[in-house]
Amino acid sequence: MRTVWIVDGGYLFDYAKTRPKGFDYLKLKNAIVRENGGPLYESYFLNSVPENAGEGLHGFTTWLKSAPPAGPQMRVQLYRLKNVHTRCPACSHPFDRQEQKGVDVGIATLMIRLAVQNVYDRLILSAGDGDFEDAISYVKSDLHKEIWINGAQANLSSDLQSYADRVLWLDDMTADIAR
Repeated sequence: MRTVWIVDGGYLFDYAKTRPKGFDYLKLKNAIVRENGGPLYESYFLNSVPENAGEGLHGFTTWLKSAPPAGPQMRVQLYRLKNVHTRCPACSHPFDRQEQKGVDVGIATLMIRLAVQNVYDRLILSAGDGDFEDAISYVKSDLHKEIWINGAQANLSSDLQSYADRVLWLDDMTADIAR
């Protein structure tokens, strides 16, 4: 069975902030490989980055691309953060903030494109956003692919859970993926 793992980097970044020492992507990949019962065919990491991303981020993405035993050997697709002009709801003071742009569409497109090309039989998606429901529904119901969702109990959409053939809870992997 060919398995593809797709990671929403923003989702796992937020998860890492809830852990005292974060987690290790290589250890997470190894835990997923064990659960999968064999190697993954491909692994993808999609995220948004600031325009002036520093050396730390470059080093991290280079490491993500590195093959074991040094790294988790993932294909990395990065999107730019967009500036959003908004106002404080309490005082109406204007301010700018950055938010992801394109990552969710990129993940949905990748899931569907690879499924249509018959690249995988099983998709493992590390994400928690219910916005993926339509893409997951299409891949599972129309293209007949097996769907596993990897996420945290605190913020994994029940919409995604409802389509999952299996849920791999990050909470159950804590000891295996800790730094």
